[in-house]
Amino acid sequence: MSIQLLQRAISYMEEHICETMDYADAAKYVSMSSYNFHRMFSFVAGMTASEYVRNRRLTLAALELQETDISVIDVAFKYGYETPESFSKAFSRFHGSTPRQARQKGAKLRLFNPLAIKITLEGGSIMDYRMEHRERQQFIAMVKAFPNEIINDDSDHSIPDFWGECYGENWIEPMKRLRAEGKRDLYGLCSPAENGETHFNYGIGVVLDEDTDSAMAEQLLKEGCSIWETKPADYAVFQCFGSDGDCIAETWSKFFKEFVPQTGYEQTDDTDYEIYFERGEKGLFCELWVPVKKV
Repeated sequence: MSIQLLQRAISYMEEHICETMDYADAAKYVSMSSYNFHRMFSFVAGMTASEYVRNRRLTLAALELQETDISVIDVAFKYGYETPESFSKAFSRFHGSTPRQARQKGAKLRLFNPLAIKITLEGGSIMDYRMEHRERQQFIAMVKAFPNEIINDDSDHSIPDFWGECYGENWIEPMKRLRAEGKRDLYGLCSPAENGETHFNYGIGVVLDEDTDSAMAEQLLKEGCSIWETKPADYAVFQCFGSDGDCIAETWSKFFKEFVPQTGYEQTDDTDYEIYFERGEKGLFCELWVPVKKV
């Protein structure tokens, strides 16, 4: 998705701010899956699209309360809240004052202006990457669905918790034993949700090929694992150095802010994945493989 399309999506949200609308509608408007739209928006804007819409509505609601005689009930319904109570709670949390206090002179309110997406370059920087092509691949993995809203949410630990759950319930080691020593790389697989879907799938697994123990694989499939298949695709590959998953988020941010605008590539609606190497180089947390196409 280009920066221009992202700005078009923001304009769409602004034009329909008082209507029943969410990020999935904006994604559809610019012909993107809701998952990829949510991901790009959050990394480029530093907030989710849902947060953006909520902050803009609460800003406009405060202006109306100060400048008109509209009732609190009417302004609550106008900006998408089902009850005055839910509106008052959200308003107070955002502004630090109640809707009724907002009518008073001297009330302290927060102003959240419309976003204008701009990519600026301040000095040269190096972003190492390589391009790879992969034919159809199969993996055996433990898979779980997660809501789109957790993408780039620093307070959410659902996916790290899923890794911990898989280790705790002894799924990881049996999957690794399907492979010979030296070929036991782990994959974190991420599949974009279909248009209109609110969840995406994340899987933890290993490659399923001629070097995989087929009998053991069949047993794991009976116990709850799944087959995950990818289509042929071109990938931009980035090495993530660090001690934890923060380096992955930093790489995604650079992908959208630096790689996409400068190279003319964009992410496709295919599986992206992280590779956690059995024998990786020192300091390497993982490799991030992002499916891309030239536009």
